[in-house]
Amino acid sequence: MPRLTDEEREEFSSRARSLFISRATVAWFLETATPGQLAACSGMLARELESRERSKRARLLRQARFPVPKAVDGFDWSNVRFPEGWGREEMLSLDFVGRAEDLVFHGPTGRGKTHVATALGIEATRRGMPVRFFQTATLVLQLGKAKREGTLDRLLADVGRADLLVLDEFGYVPFDVDGARLLYQVISDSYERRSIVFTTNVEFSRWGTVFADDKLAAAIVDRVVHHGRLVEFGGPSHRLEESLMLGKSGS
Repeated sequence: MPRLTDEEREEFSSRARSLFISRATVAWFLETATPGQLAACSGMLARELESRERSKRARLLRQARFPVPKAVDGFDWSNVRFPEGWGREEMLSLDFVGRAEDLVFHGPTGRGKTHVATALGIEATRRGMPVRFFQTATLVLQLGKAKREGTLDRLLADVGRADLLVLDEFGYVPFDVDGARLLYQVISDSYERRSIVFTTNVEFSRWGTVFADDKLAAAIVDRVVHHGRLVEFGGPSHRLEESLMLGKSGS
Protein backbone atom coordinates (compact mmCIF):
# COMPACT_ATOMS: atom_id res chain seq x y z
CA MET A 1 0.00 0.00 0.00
CA PRO A 2 1.46 3.45 -0.95
CA ARG A 3 2.36 5.57 2.07
CA LEU A 4 0.40 8.72 2.83
CA THR A 5 2.46 11.89 2.82
CA ASP A 6 2.77 13.95 5.99
CA GLU A 7 0.99 16.81 4.24
CA GLU A 8 -1.96 14.61 3.30
CA ARG A 9 -2.24 13.25 6.81
CA GLU A 10 -2.12 16.71 8.40
CA GLU A 11 -4.69 18.16 5.98
CA PHE A 12 -7.11 15.32 6.66
CA SER A 13 -6.55 15.53 10.43
CA SER A 14 -7.18 19.27 10.45
CA ARG A 15 -10.47 18.94 8.58
CA ALA A 16 -11.59 16.01 10.71
CA ARG A 17 -10.85 17.87 13.94
CA SER A 18 -12.85 20.85 12.66
CA LEU A 19 -15.83 18.51 12.38
CA PHE A 20 -15.19 17.09 15.86
CA ILE A 21 -14.20 13.62 14.70
CA SER A 22 -12.27 11.98 17.52
CA ARG A 23 -8.49 11.70 17.36
CA ALA A 24 -8.75 7.94 17.81
CA THR A 25 -10.99 7.61 14.75
CA VAL A 26 -8.73 9.90 12.72
CA ALA A 27 -5.65 7.86 13.70
CA TRP A 28 -7.37 4.59 12.79
CA PHE A 29 -8.41 5.93 9.39
CA LEU A 30 -4.96 7.27 8.60
CA GLU A 31 -3.44 3.87 9.38
CA THR A 32 -5.84 1.92 7.19
CA ALA A 33 -6.81 4.23 4.31
CA THR A 34 -5.34 4.14 0.84
CA PRO A 35 -4.28 7.43 -0.77
CA GLY A 36 -7.42 7.27 -2.94
CA GLN A 37 -9.66 6.74 0.06
CA LEU A 38 -7.95 9.55 1.91
CA ALA A 39 -8.37 11.93 -1.03
CA ALA A 40 -12.07 11.09 -1.35
CA CYS A 41 -12.79 11.48 2.36
CA SER A 42 -10.68 14.62 2.64
CA GLY A 43 -12.59 16.16 -0.26
CA MET A 44 -15.89 15.27 1.40
CA LEU A 45 -14.79 16.89 4.66
CA ALA A 46 -13.64 20.03 2.82
CA ARG A 47 -16.99 20.30 1.05
CA GLU A 48 -18.87 19.91 4.35
CA LEU A 49 -16.73 22.57 6.03
CA GLU A 50 -17.32 24.99 3.15
CA SER A 51 -21.07 24.34 3.33
CA ARG A 52 -21.13 24.97 7.06
CA GLU A 53 -19.12 28.15 6.67
CA ARG A 54 -21.54 29.48 4.02
CA SER A 55 -24.50 28.63 6.25
CA LYS A 56 -22.85 30.33 9.23
CA ARG A 57 -22.18 33.53 7.28
CA ALA A 58 -25.76 33.59 5.98
CA ARG A 59 -27.11 33.05 9.50
CA LEU A 60 -24.94 35.82 10.95
CA LEU A 61 -26.06 38.17 8.18
CA ARG A 62 -29.74 37.46 8.93
CA GLN A 63 -29.25 37.87 12.67
CA ALA A 64 -27.49 41.22 12.25
CA ARG A 65 -30.63 42.69 10.60
CA PHE A 66 -28.95 45.26 8.37
CA PRO A 67 -31.56 47.47 6.69
CA VAL A 68 -29.77 47.68 3.31
CA PRO A 69 -26.57 45.86 2.22
CA LYS A 70 -23.60 48.19 1.75
CA ALA A 71 -19.93 47.84 0.79
CA VAL A 72 -16.99 50.22 0.95
CA ASP A 73 -16.02 49.61 -2.68
CA GLY A 74 -16.25 52.93 -4.48
CA PHE A 75 -16.98 54.95 -1.34
CA ASP A 76 -15.57 58.50 -1.46
CA TRP A 77 -13.26 58.87 1.55
CA SER A 78 -12.04 62.36 0.67
CA ASN A 79 -14.24 64.04 3.30
CA VAL A 80 -13.70 61.50 6.08
CA ARG A 81 -11.23 62.54 8.77
CA PHE A 82 -9.62 59.87 10.93
CA PRO A 83 -7.79 60.27 14.25
CA GLU A 84 -4.09 60.96 14.06
CA GLY A 85 -2.07 57.76 13.73
CA TRP A 86 -5.11 55.65 12.89
CA GLY A 87 -6.82 55.53 9.53
CA ARG A 88 -8.98 53.79 7.00
CA GLU A 89 -6.86 50.65 6.68
CA GLU A 90 -6.82 50.13 10.44
CA MET A 91 -10.59 50.53 10.54
CA LEU A 92 -11.24 48.17 7.63
CA SER A 93 -8.99 45.54 9.20
CA LEU A 94 -11.60 45.26 12.00
CA ASP A 95 -8.82 44.92 14.56
CA PHE A 96 -10.76 47.35 16.74
CA VAL A 97 -13.47 44.69 17.14
CA GLY A 98 -10.99 42.23 18.59
CA ARG A 99 -9.95 44.88 21.10
CA ALA A 100 -13.59 45.80 21.92
CA GLU A 101 -12.90 49.43 20.97
CA ASP A 102 -15.67 51.82 20.00
CA LEU A 103 -16.01 54.08 16.98
CA VAL A 104 -18.08 57.24 16.76
CA PHE A 105 -18.99 58.31 13.22
CA HIS A 106 -19.93 61.97 13.58
CA GLY A 107 -21.18 64.35 10.93
CA PRO A 108 -24.25 65.87 9.28
CA THR A 109 -27.01 63.71 7.87
CA GLY A 110 -26.33 62.03 4.54
CA ARG A 111 -22.52 61.93 4.67
CA GLY A 112 -22.18 58.15 4.59
CA LYS A 113 -21.95 57.27 8.26
CA THR A 114 -24.59 54.54 8.12
CA HIS A 115 -23.15 53.29 4.82
CA VAL A 116 -19.70 52.71 6.31
CA ALA A 117 -21.05 51.31 9.59
CA THR A 118 -23.18 48.80 7.66
CA ALA A 119 -20.30 47.83 5.41
CA LEU A 120 -18.08 47.20 8.44
CA GLY A 121 -20.79 45.08 10.01
CA ILE A 122 -21.32 43.00 6.88
CA GLU A 123 -17.58 42.39 6.58
CA ALA A 124 -17.52 41.33 10.23
CA THR A 125 -20.23 38.71 9.59
CA ARG A 126 -18.26 37.50 6.58
CA ARG A 127 -15.35 36.88 8.95
CA GLY A 128 -17.58 34.92 11.31
CA MET A 129 -18.30 37.64 13.89
CA PRO A 130 -21.81 38.06 15.34
CA VAL A 131 -23.15 41.57 14.72
CA ARG A 132 -26.30 43.43 15.74
CA PHE A 133 -27.50 46.56 13.91
CA PHE A 134 -30.12 48.86 15.44
CA GLN A 135 -31.50 52.27 14.75
CA THR A 136 -30.99 53.61 18.25
CA ALA A 137 -34.53 54.90 18.74
CA THR A 138 -35.93 51.52 17.65
CA LEU A 139 -33.68 49.70 20.11
CA VAL A 140 -34.85 51.94 22.94
CA LEU A 141 -38.48 51.16 22.04
CA GLN A 142 -37.69 47.44 21.93
CA LEU A 143 -35.96 47.62 25.31
CA GLY A 144 -38.91 49.40 26.87
CA LYS A 145 -41.39 46.91 25.43
CA ALA A 146 -39.25 43.96 26.54
CA LYS A 147 -39.07 45.35 30.07
CA ARG A 148 -42.85 45.74 30.24
CA GLU A 149 -43.41 42.24 28.89
CA GLY A 150 -40.79 40.60 31.10
CA THR A 151 -38.50 39.62 28.20
CA LEU A 152 -35.72 42.15 28.79
CA ASP A 153 -33.18 39.50 29.76
CA ARG A 154 -33.82 37.67 26.48
CA LEU A 155 -33.27 40.83 24.41
CA LEU A 156 -30.14 41.75 26.35
CA ALA A 157 -28.82 38.20 25.88
CA ASP A 158 -29.36 38.51 22.12
CA VAL A 159 -27.44 41.79 22.02
CA GLY A 160 -24.79 40.23 24.25
CA ARG A 161 -24.00 37.58 21.61
CA ALA A 162 -22.60 40.25 19.31
CA ASP A 163 -18.93 41.06 18.88
CA LEU A 164 -19.95 44.30 17.14
CA LEU A 165 -22.98 46.45 17.90
CA VAL A 166 -24.01 49.25 15.53
CA LEU A 167 -26.15 52.02 17.06
CA ASP A 168 -27.33 54.00 14.06
CA GLU A 169 -28.73 57.53 14.22
CA PHE A 170 -27.69 57.89 17.84
CA GLY A 171 -29.22 61.04 19.32
CA TYR A 172 -31.55 61.82 16.43
CA VAL A 173 -34.48 61.31 18.83
CA PRO A 174 -34.17 62.22 22.55
CA PHE A 175 -34.99 59.46 25.05
CA ASP A 176 -37.05 59.60 28.20
CA VAL A 177 -35.33 58.73 31.47
CA ASP A 178 -36.35 55.06 31.42
CA GLY A 179 -35.26 54.62 27.81
CA ALA A 180 -31.95 56.36 28.51
CA ARG A 181 -31.22 54.05 31.43
CA LEU A 182 -32.01 50.94 29.41
CA LEU A 183 -29.76 52.10 26.58
CA TYR A 184 -27.06 52.94 29.09
CA GLN A 185 -27.31 49.39 30.40
CA VAL A 186 -26.66 48.01 26.89
CA ILE A 187 -23.69 50.32 26.40
CA SER A 188 -22.16 49.76 29.83
CA ASP A 189 -22.60 45.97 29.56
CA SER A 190 -20.63 46.12 26.32
CA TYR A 191 -17.57 47.70 27.93
CA GLU A 192 -14.48 45.60 27.13
CA ARG A 193 -16.78 42.86 25.77
CA ARG A 194 -17.79 44.14 22.34
CA SER A 195 -17.26 47.09 20.04
CA ILE A 196 -19.94 49.67 19.42
CA VAL A 197 -20.12 51.84 16.32
CA PHE A 198 -22.22 54.96 16.93
CA THR A 199 -23.41 57.01 13.97
CA THR A 200 -24.52 60.45 15.11
CA ASN A 201 -24.88 64.10 14.19
CA VAL A 202 -24.74 65.13 17.85
CA GLU A 203 -21.54 66.50 19.39
CA PHE A 204 -20.31 64.99 22.65
CA SER A 205 -21.18 68.20 24.48
CA ARG A 206 -24.87 67.69 23.64
CA TRP A 207 -25.18 64.01 24.57
CA GLY A 208 -26.60 65.05 27.94
CA THR A 209 -29.69 66.45 26.21
CA VAL A 210 -30.12 63.19 24.29
CA PHE A 211 -30.07 61.10 27.46
CA ALA A 212 -32.01 63.60 29.59
CA ASP A 213 -29.34 62.81 32.18
CA ASP A 214 -25.93 64.49 32.22
CA LYS A 215 -24.40 61.80 34.44
CA LEU A 216 -25.36 58.96 32.11
CA ALA A 217 -24.12 60.93 29.12
CA ALA A 218 -20.83 61.77 30.84
CA ALA A 219 -20.24 58.11 31.67
CA ILE A 220 -20.81 57.05 28.06
CA VAL A 221 -18.68 59.85 26.63
CA ASP A 222 -15.92 58.90 29.07
CA ARG A 223 -16.06 55.30 27.82
CA VAL A 224 -15.87 56.40 24.18
CA VAL A 225 -13.12 58.96 24.75
CA HIS A 226 -10.90 56.53 26.64
CA HIS A 227 -11.74 53.35 24.74
CA GLY A 228 -12.70 54.48 21.26
CA ARG A 229 -12.04 56.71 18.28
CA LEU A 230 -13.86 59.59 16.63
CA VAL A 231 -14.22 59.57 12.84
CA GLU A 232 -15.56 62.78 11.27
CA PHE A 233 -17.72 62.64 8.13
CA GLY A 234 -17.99 65.92 6.23
CA GLY A 235 -18.40 67.19 2.71
CA PRO A 236 -21.51 67.16 0.52
CA SER A 237 -24.45 64.89 1.29
CA HIS A 238 -24.09 61.42 -0.25
CA ARG A 239 -27.87 61.01 -0.14
CA LEU A 240 -28.41 64.22 -2.08
CA GLU A 241 -25.80 63.24 -4.65
CA GLU A 242 -27.39 59.80 -5.08
CA SER A 243 -30.83 61.38 -5.48
CA LEU A 244 -29.51 63.79 -8.11
CA MET A 245 -27.80 60.92 -9.96
CA LEU A 246 -31.03 58.92 -9.95
CA GLY A 247 -32.89 61.94 -11.24
CA LYS A 248 -30.40 62.42 -14.07
CA SER A 249 -30.47 58.73 -15.02
CA GLY A 250 -34.25 58.84 -15.24
CA SER A 251 -34.38 62.02 -17.32
